[in-house]
Amino acid sequence: MQILTAAILAAFAGYIGAWYFGAIEGNFALLLFLASVVTGLYWLAERFHFLPQRQLAAARLEAEVQQRRADNEKLGLRSDEGGELSQAREQILAQPWWLDWTAGLFPVIVVVFLLRSFLFEPFKIPSGSMIPTLLVGDLILVNKYHYGIRLPVLNTKITEGNAPQRGDVMVFRYPPRPSQDYIKRVIGVPGDEVAYLNKRLTINGQPVPTAELPEFFDEDAMRYFRQYGESLGAQQHRLIVDQDRRGGFSEAEIGDFPFRDNCRYSVEGVVCKVPAGHYFMMGDNRDNSLDSRYWGFVPDQNIVGKAFLVWMNFGNLKRIGAFN
Repeated sequence: MQILTAAILAAFAGYIGAWYFGAIEGNFALLLFLASVVTGLYWLAERFHFLPQRQLAAARLEAEVQQRRADNEKLGLRSDEGGELSQAREQILAQPWWLDWTAGLFPVIVVVFLLRSFLFEPFKIPSGSMIPTLLVGDLILVNKYHYGIRLPVLNTKITEGNAPQRGDVMVFRYPPRPSQDYIKRVIGVPGDEVAYLNKRLTINGQPVPTAELPEFFDEDAMRYFRQYGESLGAQQHRLIVDQDRRGGFSEAEIGDFPFRDNCRYSVEGVVCKVPAGHYFMMGDNRDNSLDSRYWGFVPDQNIVGKAFLVWMNFGNLKRIGAFN
């Protein structure tokens, strides 16, 4: 078992190492699931086989010592093996290293797996596409059950949950590369016609209400941007625009994606009809966001969850709290 366990642990370490150095495209959900299964099997083996064997061996040792003590007393000899017996018993009952690194880790791994799969999952904001709502370095929590509980790895929905609403900040699997998670705001739901022309957002022919706010200073870019409050859905959120960037698109900027015919591009911007079972996503940093304007719609099966809380930002503790 030691050799088998060493090989299994080496395989996990090799997978993580290859993922870290970019040799393969890792899947953390799959890795956590496999770790739960493997350590769970070891935990069952420990509980129902290896531990009873060690307990039986310890009981045999104790019986042998008691028998020897009784024989010595018959001969008038006195023996004091209490300390040695206790130490030997502890050594017999102790988990070997290969069980300590498998069965011993199972409770922690399975709790993390269940929490991450069905309740909440942490993410780190890697880019500025959601400025000013979310900043680079924000550590956020995502509600995994709000849009319906999904089976881990398979991502098959098993409960309906709530339908995504305009204005929600959603984490989803990036359609061109599903192993990568993206975070954007829901702009259009199935059936909507979304128009973003001359840097103004219109949904189903109705301009989305906006109000100009004081300029936003981006510390990373070391410059000011025009900032607006936008009423999309039940609550207002903030967005920024770069007046120096053009609002239209060239064919070279647009990828080929499913339902590409639902979109019309021009020098003014884009107009898209959102197909059934899909969503149109945009970043709050409107001129610095790779979103549905470029790669298309997010299908329902790619949804991960609803982002709702910044739980930590080590560079700015004032960032902690809920957001819209």
